[in-house]
Amino acid sequence: MVSAMTLPFIGPQRHDQRRPARGFTLPELMVGLAVMGILGAVAAPSLGKLIDIQRVRGASTDVFTSLMRTRSEAIRLNTEVTLTPAAGGWAAGWTIPDPANTAVFFERHDAVAKAVITGPASVVYLGNGRVKGSVTPSFDFSGGGDSARRCIKVDLSGRPVQKNSGC
Repeated sequence: MVSAMTLPFIGPQRHDQRRPARGFTLPELMVGLAVMGILGAVAAPSLGKLIDIQRVRGASTDVFTSLMRTRSEAIRLNTEVTLTPAAGGWAAGWTIPDPANTAVFFERHDAVAKAVITGPASVVYLGNGRVKGSVTPSFDFSGGGDSARRCIKVDLSGRPVQKNSGC
């Protein structure tokens, strides 16, 4: 049996002993914030360009999908179906009205923010899926810069094709 007298005496801890510091010092924090600020300033223009490219890509994909839907409805109903822009143009939105009841829409798309869309007055698909008329419709999409450009061309067979440049 060990008695209390044989254990070494540790005694009270001294209050003047320093523990290792944890965290950052003020100069380290200031250097870190300066580096982050510089990196943010360098990345901001690239981020704006990326946002413009994605906005244009999204708008062109939406129009492409609406063209495919219009063609599909024309074939399904075996009648003419029209894709028409809103009163303010394609960037203001577009609709696919039901040919049997023009107050009802197969699809209604809202305005596209900060994108410029130029296209025909409307696109009419025949019951066989072809485009009505002898002129092939095309849509040109642009955003904030020259790099943010897309094009959709519809051939006379009715199939839309996208490319990553202007028309």
